[in-house]
Amino acid sequence: MKKFIQTLKNIWSIEELRNKITFTLLLIFIYRVGSYIVLPGIDPNKLASLTDNTKTGMLGLLDTFVGGAFSKASIFALGIMPYISASIFMQLMTILVPQMAKIQKEGESGRKKINQWTRYLTVLVTAFQAAAYIGYLRSLGEAVVPSYSAYFWPSTVIILTVGTLFVMWLGEKITDKGLGNGTSIIIMVGILARFPASIQHEWASRITRGAGGILIMLIEVVLLIAVILGVILLVQGTRKVPVNYAKQIVGNRQFGGARNFLPLKVNASGVMPIIFAQAILFLPTLFSYNGTASWTKYFTDHTHAGYMIVYSVCVIAFTFLYTALIFNPKQMADDLKRNNGFIPGVKPGQPTADYIGTIMDRITLPGAVLLAFIGILPGIIQVLFGMQQDFSTFFGGTSLLINVAVILDTLQQIETQLLMRQYDGLMSSGRIQGRQQVTTAGGV
Repeated sequence: MKKFIQTLKNIWSIEELRNKITFTLLLIFIYRVGSYIVLPGIDPNKLASLTDNTKTGMLGLLDTFVGGAFSKASIFALGIMPYISASIFMQLMTILVPQMAKIQKEGESGRKKINQWTRYLTVLVTAFQAAAYIGYLRSLGEAVVPSYSAYFWPSTVIILTVGTLFVMWLGEKITDKGLGNGTSIIIMVGILARFPASIQHEWASRITRGAGGILIMLIEVVLLIAVILGVILLVQGTRKVPVNYAKQIVGNRQFGGARNFLPLKVNASGVMPIIFAQAILFLPTLFSYNGTASWTKYFTDHTHAGYMIVYSVCVIAFTFLYTALIFNPKQMADDLKRNNGFIPGVKPGQPTADYIGTIMDRITLPGAVLLAFIGILPGIIQVLFGMQQDFSTFFGGTSLLINVAVILDTLQQIETQLLMRQYDGLMSSGRIQGRQQVTTAGGV
């Protein structure tokens, strides 16, 4: 505890780090304040039905990502999710379209061009989602003030679009002048904002039931900690492939000859397979008029065994698909060859690429299975313990993976700042591996 307090003092004593933390907290505060500002023409007292309808399904997931702003019908109701959707689309385009891949490889100018296109696409996606959100609000009837009905559609589209662009700007400013990745931090803050209320609901539920409710609550907390530790292991899990570098003698100096490792992540695809799986499962429900058809439980009810099977298959399939899209063993093999690196017992070139690809396929399978298990874990926990749904979402799925990845990434940046200034890091041994830490051997 004493060392922890000293570490906090060291963090605060670094002016640059202190300014970054203060700036990040200020922008987060602005974002959270905006989440409570209700759209013009909405009666906040009549939004109870909207809140009830957004506790499940994709609407519940969206409401979790934006910190409850969706159910509050706030100016940040869509949050930063349209930007995320646009970014995912552009990322896929850079992989699937050769012309886009060429632009991305142009360096800083190419990156700026793609970022600009992403912003334009964000405006279109936001306008489309805002129109759908307006239709949903109008379906509530009493939530929209009748006297403002004529102006509700154009004003809401403009406000929601501007709100999303403002949140996107906050994320970019956090990335530039703050601490961590701004977009990820905004999503994490939105998710964590609902955590206190979820605990309160679960506690009230256990107290009301009696019959050892407090003991069960303690067991749930211990289980939550264990699940978090397991997710950390999954996020940081790597397979280290040994790599040697050929010796080079220039004059009287020797270069190379060092031994390094090529880290291959067990969960190279991150949280994307879960996001894609949830999006795919949401599509069939669009063909159900009222969403109450018996077959829809296979796509909406996360406590149903059929849903768990379908969901797991989708996650595993998308894990292999997305890993194949983002992971290029041929490029790794070429980079190793260019830097005079080789894997012991494997010929450079195509044999090295085949070897790396084989290892990646072997570690992707258990990673995909574990990722699928994490995705269905909230439903399993809810059934076994009779847990409140809003609290069970923190036991796995997209929410937990995002929180763990963002926190690890932020801690890594703090540790780097401390080590640069000759302070002890956050860990007495080892190293915190964030999402940006994993690179190929030799700095490739």
